[in-house]
Amino acid sequence: MNNHVVIMAGGMGSRFWPMSTEETPKQFIDVLGTGKTLIQMTMERFKGICPPENVWVVTNEAYVEKVKEQLPEIPTGNILSEPCRRNTAPCICYVTWRIKSADANANIVVTPSDHIVMNPMEFGRVISSALEFTAKKAAIVTLGMKVTRPETGYGYIQADMLAQAEENSEILRVSSFREKPDLATAKKYMSKDNYFWNAGIFLWNVNTIVDAFSKYAPSINEIFSGIADVYGTEREQEVINSVYPTCESISVDYAIMEKAEHIYVFPADFGWSDLGTWGALWGLTPHDEYGNSCIGENIRMIESSNCVVHTTEEKKVVIQGLDGYIVAEKNGTLLVCRLSEEQRIKDFSR
Repeated sequence: MNNHVVIMAGGMGSRFWPMSTEETPKQFIDVLGTGKTLIQMTMERFKGICPPENVWVVTNEAYVEKVKEQLPEIPTGNILSEPCRRNTAPCICYVTWRIKSADANANIVVTPSDHIVMNPMEFGRVISSALEFTAKKAAIVTLGMKVTRPETGYGYIQADMLAQAEENSEILRVSSFREKPDLATAKKYMSKDNYFWNAGIFLWNVNTIVDAFSKYAPSINEIFSGIADVYGTEREQEVINSVYPTCESISVDYAIMEKAEHIYVFPADFGWSDLGTWGALWGLTPHDEYGNSCIGENIRMIESSNCVVHTTEEKKVVIQGLDGYIVAEKNGTLLVCRLSEEQRIKDFSR
């Protein structure tokens, strides 16, 4: 009952335009055509790990109602509203102190709301094993994803393969965190067995992370420790609205992870993707014999190959003669774009 899950859901990701927009970012849409949004799928992955009353969502104030609508099982008081964006360190420090006020022995998982996991059973095993580790040891654990391609869009974790944790031989000491590399460096990382993608999923005991904030990000920690008497009261949002804008805007990676001692990585392989591009969606979904990935009820592909089509609102879609294209529609907007040119989608959406 001391296990808690924090879902970070404040991002404004509109890379899946026209499906996702600033008003409805990708965590709140059904990207895979499963009938569930990404945040709902995230919530579902943690069933059996902790009860709904121990799930916390930190989101932008503009998205609070969407969270309530899509995750009605979470207590309203567990949906924390950020009045402005200050990156992940203030977000995590705030929710840490809020959880600490309710459970002084909390064991916490922090996860993004918009990632994909293709093997939820293995995911659950890894999370449960890591939580057992952090409950017994004052350590910070991050999950390291198996590298399957020379990806330049992810950060990397370098592990010390000779420094296994005594309490769990699957868990290794972190040697260093590496920034997003260029292609040549990414290929070098892929050739080694001690480099892993940084998935941005963290596990720790509440007291471990409070100590880390106190030592490595004291100015942020003082803001949220100094208002401990308002947590869970009617004044909480008013006080948060006042103090939150004074926080430094910094990621938890820079503020804590790259400075702290006793940092560990749990290498894992459960079909993870941050689903940041249409190309990533194409790679994760089933294809027909010509390499087309189609998400929608009635899509017919003729003399077309290597396309990703997302048309869940149309009665019938017929596509002829396309190779390597995105075709997507939402709310009366249609996108037809080369997959190789998808980085320009933001320009199209203006």
